[in-house]
Amino acid sequence: MKLNQIHFDLAKEQLHQHQSDCLVIGAFEGKLTVSSEKVDQALKGLLSDLVKSGDITGKVGDVLPLVIAEGIGSKRLLIVGLGKEEEFSVDHLRKAVMSATRVAKSSPAKSLSFALLEQCKNKGKSIPILIQAVADVLYQFNAPRKEAVKAQQLTQIHIVDEKGNSEVTKAVAYGQALINGMALTKDLANMPANMMTPTDLGDAALALAKKFPNVKATVLNKAEIKKLGMGAFLAVAQGSAEKPRFIVLEYRHDKAKDEAPIALVGKGVTFDTGGISLKPGAAMDEMKYDMGGAASVLGTFRALAELNLETHVIGLIPATENMPSGEAVKPGDVITSMSGQTIEVLNTDAEGRLILCDALTYATHFKPKAIVDIATLTGAIIIALGHEVSGLFSNNEDLTAKLKASSEKTRDHVWQFPIWKEIYQPMLDSNFADMGNISAGRGAGSITAACFLERFVEEYPWAHLDVAGTAWTSGKEKGSTARPVPLLLDFINSFHS
Repeated sequence: MKLNQIHFDLAKEQLHQHQSDCLVIGAFEGKLTVSSEKVDQALKGLLSDLVKSGDITGKVGDVLPLVIAEGIGSKRLLIVGLGKEEEFSVDHLRKAVMSATRVAKSSPAKSLSFALLEQCKNKGKSIPILIQAVADVLYQFNAPRKEAVKAQQLTQIHIVDEKGNSEVTKAVAYGQALINGMALTKDLANMPANMMTPTDLGDAALALAKKFPNVKATVLNKAEIKKLGMGAFLAVAQGSAEKPRFIVLEYRHDKAKDEAPIALVGKGVTFDTGGISLKPGAAMDEMKYDMGGAASVLGTFRALAELNLETHVIGLIPATENMPSGEAVKPGDVITSMSGQTIEVLNTDAEGRLILCDALTYATHFKPKAIVDIATLTGAIIIALGHEVSGLFSNNEDLTAKLKASSEKTRDHVWQFPIWKEIYQPMLDSNFADMGNISAGRGAGSITAACFLERFVEEYPWAHLDVAGTAWTSGKEKGSTARPVPLLLDFINSFHS
């Protein structure tokens, strides 16, 4: 599905000797950085003059492009603003890098170099953010069109650091694996639903395992799912002509063979009409992104496999469509989950929790040290947090702390919500089953959805990420964001780093 591969490497040359089609250096407001000063010396004070004249503003994201005839090895120079020196942060770095990459993308350059690391107090943290920012701008989806999509020519990216120590080298490799995983997530999620069915999603998992021997994939069919007793999952699937698939992934490093796994559970509704509780027609095409959680699990596994991290991870993906038909589950139906708990289906558009609950029960069989489910679960989370922050719900403080730390490090933002049992669990009470799949009222929709899922994880440390607002963007730039792959990869890595 990919048009091309973006390659990052480490360059250790001195800046004035480094050869690239386009070199990016930074400037603070009213002041050049140390790297910029070195280039300025080679250019006989040209940059200093541009600062004095106001052509180089230094404001975050402002870019001044220059074509250089002689003095340095690079053909083009981009001076990007980093803001006020005392306020510099990785958020400023990300914005600056994205601005510079957009300018370079519109130029004839085929290679791009960044010399922005000296400002970064923690290069190991900053480099993956820089690499992700570049890849987000350069990502292309190979859309099915009569005329082939023209491949992006800017594919070779250099991170310039004269010292280039082991921390920097490791961070570049980490960032490369991260964006490769994110690209897979984006490719899968952006595919039209008729080209990314549950069967197709299962095939993608098998292809990943074929490419990386350290990943195992098993794809269960409808009969095998039924044999497991996954009644809630199958209830959602019964309305669709497309057959469901239950995908089981395992990544285990030799040094972690005796280690309890981390379980990632991704919601895989490849298209969600809402079922009998039909959604409004506006923007329903975006419901192909309802498998964003599943795509993020596959993307995370792709990155894990490339990095060969010393860890043990299980990935579980219940994949199905949610369709209205004469065979579809109806409001008022009572179904039996794999755990044996019964559920009154009060709204068929609250289907994600029904497929996840059986996957969570399955996850407990591995006796994991942590379970994290990822789901585009509720519209209510968008009302609460908008489109930049994912919702976090958990039954374990240590697990929550790890996820928050990874969120802060990767800038893949989350916000924690309470799931107080005495307040929210009674809202799921049903007269006709062990629970309803939604609460009686409209309030606390995201919280009660999490409380529903909590009933199926037993006593294992568990967290739920509601990414309904962050897994994709709408409008002109519509497409998958691949979140929360950065958060998940760092979270898994934090157990051993």
